[in-house]
Amino acid sequence: MTAYNLADADPVSVLLPWLREHPRVSEVLGGPGRVSGISEAPWPHLRVTHGPGGDLRTLTWATEPEVTLEVHGDPGGWPGQAELRRIILTCATAATELPGVQALPGHPVISGIRPSGTLLWAPLADGQPRWILGLLVALHPAVHS
Repeated sequence: MTAYNLADADPVSVLLPWLREHPRVSEVLGGPGRVSGISEAPWPHLRVTHGPGGDLRTLTWATEPEVTLEVHGDPGGWPGQAELRRIILTCATAATELPGVQALPGHPVISGIRPSGTLLWAPLADGQPRWILGLLVALHPAVHS
């Protein structure tokens, strides 16, 4: 194990497929195919991407990078603010279930997920509705035998 293994401990590569396949996330978003790394139809849509914060500690083992969840509504303004808030909180709750799951061989080990701060209502410049929430993902690189 070297410090360079940390570069392979990507929280998005684990969290994105977890949320994409989670039945509650698909249900609350209105069906499959609504979770990705970009903002795209069909709406509502969950975008999972690297966040601006977190703690990389000593760059040697356990870190806590931030992952950003964004729930985008339709550019026409639906669903409303309250419904999109319910959706993003359901998705965040589904994410917190990941640490209880056995890590796949060769994948980073997630030991905890918690909110990084404020749930933010931040519509896009064109008025498209959007909520943003950061999650701190405690993880360490996969251990290769």
